[in-house]
Amino acid sequence: MANKYFYIGYGMATVLLMGAFYLYMQSTEPPDQPAMMNGGTHFDNGFNQRMYDALIQIADTMTEPKPGEWLYEMGEKGQTYEDFVKGRWERPDSKYRIIYLQPLGNFSGNNCPDVKLLQQFAQSYFMMPVTVLPVIDVDTLNITSRKNPSTFNKQLLTTDILDYLGLQFPSDAYCLAAITIQDLYPEPSWNFVFGQASLIRHVGVFSFARYDPAFLGQQHNLSPTELNKLILKRSCKVLSHEIGHMFGFYHCIYYRCGMNGSNHLQESDSKPIYLCPVCLSKLRYSIGFDVKERYERLRKFYRSVGFEDYVEEIDKRLKAIGDSASNDISMK
Repeated sequence: MANKYFYIGYGMATVLLMGAFYLYMQSTEPPDQPAMMNGGTHFDNGFNQRMYDALIQIADTMTEPKPGEWLYEMGEKGQTYEDFVKGRWERPDSKYRIIYLQPLGNFSGNNCPDVKLLQQFAQSYFMMPVTVLPVIDVDTLNITSRKNPSTFNKQLLTTDILDYLGLQFPSDAYCLAAITIQDLYPEPSWNFVFGQASLIRHVGVFSFARYDPAFLGQQHNLSPTELNKLILKRSCKVLSHEIGHMFGFYHCIYYRCGMNGSNHLQESDSKPIYLCPVCLSKLRYSIGFDVKERYERLRKFYRSVGFEDYVEEIDKRLKAIGDSASNDISMK
């Protein structure tokens, strides 16, 4: 039987599986810029050494992890850019070039994100075409379910969903991600899981159910607009993080980054959505895009949905790479 690689998400924290649990251990120190970029061979006009160095200068380093936090509990040692390239992960090409989102069940009401906005976000974040497939009624599928013993809410078994997605994989897809507002579990011994993905099959399923404070009966004073914004923010963050795993990205330990792991929702909320320079380099190696254009597209989306704190982070990065371009000109 062939080995299967899975990422199982608890919150945003994940563990790599290959038959049995193990931790993926690599280098412990942040990589030097030139070595990480493999001598600069993957630089071009869309992302050059000066731009990378400028982003490194403003990158937020990780603080010492505390008990209960992802890095303290999981002990993962990271994945450098060079490690990623050597891993020979499959990259999108002219044949396999589309990210597909498969809604499982209806997305309506104040407790779920707007699927069209998720599509717009993913297109800007990954700089790839994103197609939303027609909604599938989960009750028509042969998916194992149970009632959670703590919340008494219905849960769907993730492995059944992944098997289904593997049979429905579009011929031009790079990856296929099912999204749902149903709660999930990966096996009977687990209480719940936010998402699970198969790196080999490029399929995954992610739940947004627990991003609404009302799911666990939590009280809040948010207006409907503020609640929608909170749920959309959390949903965009998990979507970009988990699809990042489908590209072969491991958790980032070098800087504050959208690929940091989290052990719980509070820790997830404290993490950024943007990619650090190391993980940005991995994404650009995988896809190929102009970094400035990507930032500008994300800025436009964030502004349109009122994520002003995210707009400020984009502006800081645009200024950094803009200043580096000015330095290039002045040195000529």
